[in-house]
Amino acid sequence: MMKSKEDIAALQQQLKAKGIKYCIGAYVDIHGEQKAKVVPIDHLPQMAAGSERYTGYALDGLGQEPNEDELTSVPDLNHIVQLPWEPSVAWMPADNHFQGTPYPLSTRVALQNQLAKAAEMGFGMNLGIECEVYLLRKEADGSLSVPHPDDKLTKPCYDVRGFLDNFGWLDKVASCINDLGWDLYSFDHEDGNGQFEFDFQYSDALTTCDRLTFFRMMAKHYASEEGLIATMMPKPFADKTGTGAHFNISLYDLANGSNLFACDPQDDPRGLGLTQLGYQFIAGVLKHGRALCAVFAPTVNSYKRLVRRGAMSYFSWAPVFNSYGSNNRTNSVRVPAGGGRCESRNADGAVNPYLAATLVLAAGLEGIREGLDPGEPNEDNLYAISDAERHARGIEFLPQTLQEAVAAFAADPLVEQTLGKGLRDEFIKYKTQEWEGYHLSISQWEIERYSRMF
Repeated sequence: MMKSKEDIAALQQQLKAKGIKYCIGAYVDIHGEQKAKVVPIDHLPQMAAGSERYTGYALDGLGQEPNEDELTSVPDLNHIVQLPWEPSVAWMPADNHFQGTPYPLSTRVALQNQLAKAAEMGFGMNLGIECEVYLLRKEADGSLSVPHPDDKLTKPCYDVRGFLDNFGWLDKVASCINDLGWDLYSFDHEDGNGQFEFDFQYSDALTTCDRLTFFRMMAKHYASEEGLIATMMPKPFADKTGTGAHFNISLYDLANGSNLFACDPQDDPRGLGLTQLGYQFIAGVLKHGRALCAVFAPTVNSYKRLVRRGAMSYFSWAPVFNSYGSNNRTNSVRVPAGGGRCESRNADGAVNPYLAATLVLAAGLEGIREGLDPGEPNEDNLYAISDAERHARGIEFLPQTLQEAVAAFAADPLVEQTLGKGLRDEFIKYKTQEWEGYHLSISQWEIERYSRMF
């Protein structure tokens, strides 16, 4: 909701009283990367009115030509963060506008448009995103390495020593999360050497997407203070676990806030603690699962994570099948113990959260409108079943390359219905360019394998 001039003036004085001198209204490009201008606090009213103009042609995925009028950014003044490491700066998420109206190719705007469609059905969307991140050293030759020499266990998940050896950075990130009021409830050493996970309380979908956007910047800043880098790159090491950003989703009743996916497991014939509405939502996600994979796993590198084992000595935990099940991590959609939500596990650390949340919500709502049924949950290790068994259950593979995922994205009518032709085409354009750039490059692996073979 837009604030009045009086409200903005009062907010401006409150921010000045906190020592804030500058404001950043950050929007994201199609990759989820932040872009902004910085405005002195005295110009907050002008910024709130859309004074800051941007040449859209200079940015990825905003669909402009050089001759077009500029875009503007309008900050969301309900989600202001005073930077803990630079208290003179206030950060706030922003939406692109064009000639005075919200710009449909802005992914944060796209999410708000889809949330409005859910609201017409009486639904809100809650979302929790699990933040996995590697803390690494970048060597002089550009390679990445695990900074602590003792963090070398084959299975380092939940390792206390590895956790405490990196406590300085972990404490800074955890303290920041809690100081911001996000309610961190767990963090740990994850399954890769140098990898950690932070889990904070879910919120409405827009707020959670804003928080993931801020988390990336915050984790990188505190890593730089340690002389290291923090990365959510999906697969930084071939022989280590990839980086997920699992989406935990439920719908709630806008009238009373109740969770519309939650029921007593005894009242669920499948025993998962999920309502019929929840199953219908999952069915919609599975119907469009291959297309959704393009936005959940949006890079060339993403598909080196979505493998059963790859170069690792044990199963990767990453999903490779368009399937659902109970508390079973070999499915792409899981219903965690206790029910009341579903988890999309193919989302990785490169995700543009606004874009992915928009499309997964649209798919789930279609499942509800059409009364779809996902079938029986898969309870066994899907990595180990035969192809014949997989075919008998009707389980498809998820795309195995970015090229394949973009083709599925392009072929699915729901994408254009949800995003509009402009945003759909921009995603296809930039991701096709990304694939072609990768495909046309010559890797060290190829040189080592082929240069002396032929």
